[in-house]
Amino acid sequence: MSLDRAKIVHQNFLDRVSNENLPNVSGYDISSAGLSNEQAVQIFESQVLSRQLDFISRKLQGQGEAFYTIGSSGHEGNAAIAAALNVDDMAFLHYRDAAFFIERSKKVSGSTPAWDMLLSFTASADDPIAQGRHKVLGSKDLFVPPQTSTIASHLPKAVGLAYSIGLNKKLELDDGLPENSIAVCSFGDASVNHSTAVGAINTACWSAYQGAEMPLLFVCEDNDIGISTFTPDGWVKAQYQKKVGLKYFYCDGLNIFDTYKVALEAQQYVREKRAPAFLHFKCVRLYGHAGADAQNVYMSKQQIEEGEAKDPLLQSAALLIQNGILNKEQILDIYNDCEQRLERVAQEVIKRAKLETSEQIMESIVPPVNPTPQMVEVVSEQTRTKHFDSDIAAHKKPSHMAKMINWALHDLMLEHKEVVLAGEDIGPKGGVYNVTANLHQKFGANRVINTLLDEQSILGLAIGMAHNQIIPIPEIQFLAYLHNAEDQLRGEAATLSFFSNGQFTNPMVIRIAGLAYQRGFGGHFHNDNSLNVLRDIPGVIVTCPSNGSDAVAMMREAVRLAREEQRIVVFLEPIALYMTRDLHEEKDGAWSFNYNDAKSISFGEIGQHGEGEELAIITYGNGYYLSRQAAKVLEEKHSIKIRVIDVRWLCPLPNEEILSAVKDCKHVLIVDECRKTGSVSEELMALLKNHNNVERLTAEDSFIPLGRAYASTLPSKESIAEAALNLVGGKS
Repeated sequence: MSLDRAKIVHQNFLDRVSNENLPNVSGYDISSAGLSNEQAVQIFESQVLSRQLDFISRKLQGQGEAFYTIGSSGHEGNAAIAAALNVDDMAFLHYRDAAFFIERSKKVSGSTPAWDMLLSFTASADDPIAQGRHKVLGSKDLFVPPQTSTIASHLPKAVGLAYSIGLNKKLELDDGLPENSIAVCSFGDASVNHSTAVGAINTACWSAYQGAEMPLLFVCEDNDIGISTFTPDGWVKAQYQKKVGLKYFYCDGLNIFDTYKVALEAQQYVREKRAPAFLHFKCVRLYGHAGADAQNVYMSKQQIEEGEAKDPLLQSAALLIQNGILNKEQILDIYNDCEQRLERVAQEVIKRAKLETSEQIMESIVPPVNPTPQMVEVVSEQTRTKHFDSDIAAHKKPSHMAKMINWALHDLMLEHKEVVLAGEDIGPKGGVYNVTANLHQKFGANRVINTLLDEQSILGLAIGMAHNQIIPIPEIQFLAYLHNAEDQLRGEAATLSFFSNGQFTNPMVIRIAGLAYQRGFGGHFHNDNSLNVLRDIPGVIVTCPSNGSDAVAMMREAVRLAREEQRIVVFLEPIALYMTRDLHEEKDGAWSFNYNDAKSISFGEIGQHGEGEELAIITYGNGYYLSRQAAKVLEEKHSIKIRVIDVRWLCPLPNEEILSAVKDCKHVLIVDECRKTGSVSEELMALLKNHNNVERLTAEDSFIPLGRAYASTLPSKESIAEAALNLVGGKS
């Protein structure tokens, strides 16, 4: 059905132009649109190329040579939007924006959009953006980061990018986007209903309402349908025409003159006011949702034909003929020549190499090293002393983890002007656990951003800022809250290097307060002990310190990984250990450390206490703290020689370091404070499968209860000791 309709639309264009049976476009003249004849023809040529690419992609799919045919037919008027914008207005594009991409490519000499896009359609390893990993619209030179299935998930980072433009100017960072540039984000009328879109648009308006610079043009491409679900008539306009903080513009997306004129007005408003605008672009969807979509199942023949009669290429042909710019023969020549050219190019493209091995596919999961990180600020001791004030003296005294993380962040912000914190309550309040206390006072609202309550927007802000020279350290208030926003990591941040072959990156360090053992507080939302949401995302580093001294060193390493290696690092902070000072008995101070004594810890470097060869306990976070307590009992009462290993880096696991640390041990006990199912312990068990005697102790597959029973499902000092005794044979 889809291919048949494509042929019908194709033939309809040829017949109606030949017969000059074209839509009535009286009242639209080129001078009122602000276009030159040359510009109008150029936009039309971009529309034609987009259409013919859709057409040939379906032919190639039928031959088994193309694999992803969500096309742009009916949306080709967005070429006029591209024509109205600057090439360095970074654009996060809807997957139906091929014409926009083609038109923008004309602003950069040497661009070959037809060749490049056919390489993408055919999953060629020569595809200049994704190397065949996905069909995406993307180009470093065109300031178009690649997107995949953009169901609103790209809106939060567009908000972050827009915010970063003004922020960069205030931070005086080098090589960012131009000060007068804007961000552009396009999406469909179905996506506008997604909670991510609602949250992102709200965040942009919330920020602008308070006077923040937010130069962002939202483009809603309204074709009246989302796959098979129709958008209520007038819904988009009713939602956004009068939204506080958002300027609404409407254009007839079938008419390139009207679209260009309105897009020019919209971008001018955003560029001059540094405020967000909503461009409602009314269009039509042709060919169905994608190549495999049988639209006749949910649309009548009459509905399909009514849509096809609105073909924007017919509208453009009418405009060009009516304004005396081209005649019908010239229009048909452009259309037919483009088809023939693409047929020839396609025959060459399908011969190009494809990705074959896992090594080739995975090569870009880890981004390349940053060739030009920002210069490190040389901070004099006098400046540092003044900045820390009375805390300088405290650096030489034993302190708990929360305070030491605070000091580490403080030092890192002094050394790196591109480091910016962002999160709910992290400003004057200093965070829920006071970890960011005084940083807002010391560095100001531009470096310590108090965000609204929306985890998607917090991570989107970070992703967008990281596109523009900033190293963000966003905070998610509790581990369980991450689930509201995990797609920002999984679908956006972590995939960027993968789908751009390392050309685009968004390095950051995400601080998350988490894990269990809070005494009776908060239940499962504040005592979450599952890391699965993080550990299966390719390319993301997950690390967890067990004490203040390690936290300082690991935070420094996390920021280095972001700055120099462009990595995404999740820094998981065990809440229950934030204020812990003692280890074995009250006031022993054994879990307090001097800030100035913190040593360096490199990526993948594990910790070890003891040299015993009878039993090795492998653990992390709260488990390391409890295992140290249990080890003392086992050594003193049962004479068991023990070493306790702190894994520290939970993803990827430092496998070789772990194997080396336990190779001389008779028994291995894995202590995992997370749930039995899906925990780190499962991977550790698989890693140690060849060891003679390995057991694990984990939390139960349960949520954490409120009140005194808070630790009932978790490993304890006593249960660790008992499991160790059972493993080594009950030695007394």
